[in-house]
Amino acid sequence: MTPVRSAAPIRQTFAVAVIAATLTACSSKPPATSTGEAPPEQVQGIVHVCSSCHGMGGHSISPTFPRLAGQQAGYLEAQLKAFHDHTRADPHALTYMWGMAAQLTDPLIKGIATYYSMQAPVPGTPQDPGEMAAGQRIFVEGLPDRDVPACQGCHGEKAEGMDAIPRLAGQHREYLQEQLRNFASNARANEVMHANSAPLNPAEISAITAYLAAQ
Repeated sequence: MTPVRSAAPIRQTFAVAVIAATLTACSSKPPATSTGEAPPEQVQGIVHVCSSCHGMGGHSISPTFPRLAGQQAGYLEAQLKAFHDHTRADPHALTYMWGMAAQLTDPLIKGIATYYSMQAPVPGTPQDPGEMAAGQRIFVEGLPDRDVPACQGCHGEKAEGMDAIPRLAGQHREYLQEQLRNFASNARANEVMHANSAPLNPAEISAITAYLAAQ
């Protein structure tokens, strides 16, 4: 029997080829301005490729791929550079984003980040009321007995984020759970988030992500 191959590498290879073709097609065109910005048509071409996973306007449907609409531009820019430099190496980063970001220039990264930051965020999805209430307590108060600070101290009162600190409100619950587990295990290296997520048990991760997904 012929083994079934995952479609993910095939889709990524095709998408990378499309990115390369887009960059080649626009390479002879000057920047839109004298400030080093990427040409708008180039940004839109790459965003079109991104939409195959992240949805139109960054409104992702699959929890494998984070919602980008309304995300902080500084955070998106930092993550795209980390994918490009291979300094973010969690499993999905390696599988999907290393190849996708390989040919992105700094001006193009900035243009993509700006585009998604200006899109309307996806509204939150209601979750179990009990879990949401438990998650809200962690978000607002932290877990002082385990030196886990209140999430809102960095991510904002409405989980909207700021600059390089991501927006969490309305994100896929499953995606948030995966990232907390990645931080806890150091699969995704971040000293602050490792310290804050490692003490959380599965029930607390479930609660905090239920609250955030509903915002």
